[in-house]
This record gives sequence, structure tokens and C-alpha cells, in this order.
Amino acid sequence: MNDVNLIKNNGIVLGYFSTPDCKVCKILKPKVKELLEKEFPEVIFKYVDVSTDREVSAQLNVFAVPTLIFFVDGKENFRLSRFVGLEELRDRIGRIYNLYF
Repeated sequence: MNDVNLIKNNGIVLGYFSTPDCKVCKILKPKVKELLEKEFPEVIFKYVDVSTDREVSAQLNVFAVPTLIFFVDGKENFRLSRFVGLEELRDRIGRIYNLYF
């Protein structure tokens, strides 16, 4: 399943846009995955390497890494870019997650 169909065909998806060379991304990614697994298990995590998947990145206007885009029912709900705080991410996901489930 390609990235666009994954977003359209699932309830809640968190897209994590990064590159293999991004040092901040390497530290942040496992923390975000752990947060989702522990607190928001219904959220689908999708990693997108912007250096190889340029078409999807361009369609979604991703120009900086890391960029996290939160999709609900195929539509972008919010995005965080560059400076991503886990507490802010937890709060923003939590509000939507609790209404959705």
C-alpha cells in the first residue's frame, strides 16, 4: 500500500517525515513510536524518507525534517516541524484521540 492510500484508508495516521542523515530525527523517532505504542495504540505510525519519496513529500509540502503530520480520516489535522516537543505532541494527539475513540 502506498503512503497516500495508507493515509486515506485508515482512521488516524501519524506521518513521520525525515531523512536517514538527520541526527535529531534518529533520536526523536523511537520516542515518538514509544509514545504511540504506550498511549495511542490505534494511531498508525508511517515513516517517510523524504530523500527517496520526494513525490509524497512534495504533495504534502514537507520542506524541513523532522516533520510530523497527523491525519484524521485522510485529512491533515496538524503538523509539527523541526522543533517537536513530546509533551505538545502528546497533548495534541490526546485531544483528538479521546474524541475519536
